[in-house]
Amino acid sequence: MEEQQLQTSIAIEMEEKEASGDESVALTEESPFRFDAAPLRLYHFAHQFRSSGANNNNYNNFLKGVKWSPDGSCFLTCSDDNSLRLFYLPENACTTEHTSTASSDSYGAGLVVNEGESVYDYCWYPYMSASDPTGCVFASTSRDHPIHLWDCITGQLRCTYRAYDAVDEITAALSVSFNSPATKLFAGYNKVIRVFDVHRPGREYAEYSLSKGEDGASAGLVSSICFAPAQAQSSMFALGSYNQTTTVYEENSMEPLYILHGQQGGVTQVLFSKDGNYLYTGGRKDPYILCWDIRNTGTILYKLYRSSENTNQRISFDIEPSGRYLGTGGQDGLVHIYDLLTGQWVSGVQAAADTVNGLSFHPYLPLAASSSGHRRFGMTDDDDDSEAFSLAGDENCCSVWRFSSTQEVLE
Repeated sequence: MEEQQLQTSIAIEMEEKEASGDESVALTEESPFRFDAAPLRLYHFAHQFRSSGANNNNYNNFLKGVKWSPDGSCFLTCSDDNSLRLFYLPENACTTEHTSTASSDSYGAGLVVNEGESVYDYCWYPYMSASDPTGCVFASTSRDHPIHLWDCITGQLRCTYRAYDAVDEITAALSVSFNSPATKLFAGYNKVIRVFDVHRPGREYAEYSLSKGEDGASAGLVSSICFAPAQAQSSMFALGSYNQTTTVYEENSMEPLYILHGQQGGVTQVLFSKDGNYLYTGGRKDPYILCWDIRNTGTILYKLYRSSENTNQRISFDIEPSGRYLGTGGQDGLVHIYDLLTGQWVSGVQAAADTVNGLSFHPYLPLAASSSGHRRFGMTDDDDDSEAFSLAGDENCCSVWRFSSTQEVLE
């Protein structure tokens, strides 16, 4: 009953702000997406992920996630062969009438970046734009390697950001994120946050210990970092930890503001709403995404279900451009869409015949990209016997979906 009352109060609050014309509330913007009709699969990519590195079986090159670039011109995928693939969006993506089947790839990756070891995390430069080559970069971190800054046009390594442990050996970051002004690169480690100046690569950084004390701040492996959106005009950022807690910090003082408990498993993703007033957290072996009101963190506002209670795999979620709807994958191969105004389920899309571990909405168009796959364990003595795992086209794959648009209704 208390949870229902909280949801009702949130809906009333948002309606009042919408009626008063408060432009600071992103949730009141009209969404370009319509979820009352099934989306069309425009592009599909599977076969190019079947060829994997020497240390991976052909059937085990599952995807780990997908992220659109900030300008919407392309998207990145991460897969278990330690590679990041960049796919450009065709110019006629929103006008073409054809749909791609799972039997063949729509086109090849425009760029492939190979890391030396397993990729832990990656993120786009927030102001990346294809019209400005100097800002066309993304950062990645992998096991036993420093943070790399890659040129997404040439595929060349721009620079590295290196952190060292007590015995002066390179230690790998588990999570990375640019701050909202994109002047700093925040990296999460074990009980430590290290902050690099983007314009000063190398081994110079500021270090902040997150050892758990009386304030209850996050301790353990920092698995996810997210900053409040620039339009929210907030200097807050959130850290998710594998110790099942999320801590909200103030960037300027680096002091913890709130400590959020409630996730059943280690936190794998934290994400602010478009207006910066709400925070969404998800964890491994946990079937719920939790919604928190940053202005009153004493109680969970509501929970959004997804099929992830039986896996340690990271399953990411995303919020569409207007901030009204959230989409998340799951082990059931479905993409679930929720209305963040009410916390209610809106629709579901069968996106793959495997775990949908990644979902990313296009920043401007009614498009979304999904990624799927999970680790498979061979039952034969021959590790190269891939015939035992004959994958269908909609397993270990990436797809681009076109949703119905509100603009189409207006026309």
